[in-house]
Amino acid sequence: MTGRMSAECPEPGPGGPQGQSPGPGRQCSPPALPARWSLPRWRAYVAAAVLCYINLLNYMNWFIIAGVLTDVQMFFHISDSNAGLLQTVFIGCLLLSAPVFGYLGDRHSRKATMGFVILLWSGAGLAGSFIPRQYSWLLFLSRGTMGIGSGGYATIAPTVLGDLFVRDQRTHMLAVFYIFIPVGSGLGYMLASAVTALTGSWRWALRIMPCLEAVALILLMLLVPDPPRGAAEMQGEGAAGGSRRSWFEDVRYLGRNWSFVWLTLGVTAMAFVAGALGFWVPKFLLEVHVVHGLQLPCLQEPCSNPDSLIFGSLTIITGVIGVILGAEVAKRYKKVNPRAEPLICASSLLTAAPCLYLALVLAPTNLLVSYVFLAFGELLLSCNWAVAADILLSVVVPRCRGTAEALHIMAGHILGDAGSPYLIGLISSALRARRPDTYLQRFLSLQQSFLCCTFAVALGGSCFLLTALYLERDQAWAWAWQPGTGTPDSKDVDSKDLERQGLLSGTGASAEEP
Repeated sequence: MTGRMSAECPEPGPGGPQGQSPGPGRQCSPPALPARWSLPRWRAYVAAAVLCYINLLNYMNWFIIAGVLTDVQMFFHISDSNAGLLQTVFIGCLLLSAPVFGYLGDRHSRKATMGFVILLWSGAGLAGSFIPRQYSWLLFLSRGTMGIGSGGYATIAPTVLGDLFVRDQRTHMLAVFYIFIPVGSGLGYMLASAVTALTGSWRWALRIMPCLEAVALILLMLLVPDPPRGAAEMQGEGAAGGSRRSWFEDVRYLGRNWSFVWLTLGVTAMAFVAGALGFWVPKFLLEVHVVHGLQLPCLQEPCSNPDSLIFGSLTIITGVIGVILGAEVAKRYKKVNPRAEPLICASSLLTAAPCLYLALVLAPTNLLVSYVFLAFGELLLSCNWAVAADILLSVVVPRCRGTAEALHIMAGHILGDAGSPYLIGLISSALRARRPDTYLQRFLSLQQSFLCCTFAVALGGSCFLLTALYLERDQAWAWAWQPGTGTPDSKDVDSKDLERQGLLSGTGASAEEP
C-alpha cells in the first residue's frame, strides 16, 4: 500500500483542481512535511525556570492578603463573612476568566497572553494598596482584577511546559512548577507579615510585589519561547497541520473523557480544602494562642501575628517535600502499576482527612500535637498537585490542553476555593451570632466551621479512585491520535488497534472522540 501511494498520485481532494487526474503512471512528489520544531535543552530549562518564578509570584498574590487579614478587617471594618468574600471574589473572577484564556491559549500567542495577564494583576495589586478606608468595595474590585490575571497564567503556563518536555521530563518539570504553589503561598504569608511589621502598614506588602513582577515580565519576553502546540510529542499544529474544530466540540470531547471529569472533581475537593485552610488558618492559630493564654488579643492595628510566619514556613516545607515525594513515588510506582498516579492521589487524600480532623479537635487541648497533624495534612495534600497535573496532560490530546486546563481550573474553583473561604466565614459568623462574644466562643465557632473540610478531603479521595478506573483507556485514546496529523479527526486511527489496547472492549463508558 505504501509503495503504491508513493508511485501514483491520489485523486485531487476538495481543495485541488477539479476534473483533473494525473494519470496512473505519473509520479508524485512526496508531501511536504512541516519542519521539526526543536529547542536546545538548556533553553527549555531556562524557560521553565522563568515560568516557575512567575508561578511563585502568582501564588504569593493569592495569599498575601491572608497574611494581614486581621489588619485589613480592622482597617476596613469588615466581618468574617465579608473577609472570606475577598478570596471568593478573587477566585470567582479567576474562574470566569479561565475559559477565555483557555480559548486564547489554544489559538493565539501564549507568550503575549501571559505578558498581558502579568501587567493586569500587577497593576491591580499596586492600585489596591492606595484604597482609602471609606471605599472598601474598591479592594474587592482590585482582588477580582488580580484574579483575572492569575486565571490567565494558571491556564496557559502548564500547557507551555507540556510542549517543552515529555514523559518523565514533563513529570519532573511539573513537579518543580507545582512546588511553587505551596512555596508561593507560604512566602505570601511571610512577606505580608514581615513587611507589615517593618513598615507598620499592610499596604506596603502590596507595593513590593509589582517590582518583582516587572522583573518577571522582562524575563518572560526575553527567555521564554512560544512552542507549537504538541511540539514535545511532534504533534499539534506546529508538528503537523490539521483542521481545528470548534471550542464547543472540544468541550464535548472533554465532557466524555471520564478520567478528566473525575480528576477535575478530585482536584476540586483539594482546592476547597486548600482555599479554606490557606485563608483562615493564620487567624485560627492566632485565636488558638489567645485561648491558651500565649498571646494577648489584638485590639488595634497593626496586629502582631507570628502565626502567619509559622504557617507560611510550615506551608513551604510541607509543600516542597510533598510535591517532590508525590512525583517521585508516582514515577516509581508507575513502572509496576499503570494506574499508580490516581491511586497515590486517592491514598494521600483519604489519609489527610483524619489528620486534619485531629488537628482541629486537638487544638484547644494540645497545641503542639495539633501543629503536627496540621503539618501531616498539608504534606499529604501537597503530594497531589504535580501528579494531578501530569494526569491531565496525559489523558487529553495536545491541541485541547489549553481548554482542558481552563475547564479544569474553572470547575475546580467554582465548587472549590472560590466558595470555601466565604462558606467558612459565613458558618463562623452564624455560630458566633448565637453565642457570647468571648475569644473562646470565637475560636470554637471558627473551629467547628472547619469540620466540613474533612468531609471534602475524603470525597476527593473517592473521585481519584474513580479516575483510576478510566485512566489507561483515556491515555490510549490521547496517544492514538498523535501519529499522523495529531487531530482527533484522523482517519489513520485503526479501531482494531484501539480494541487491542482495550479501548473498545466495552468496559465502562467510552470516551467520546473529540
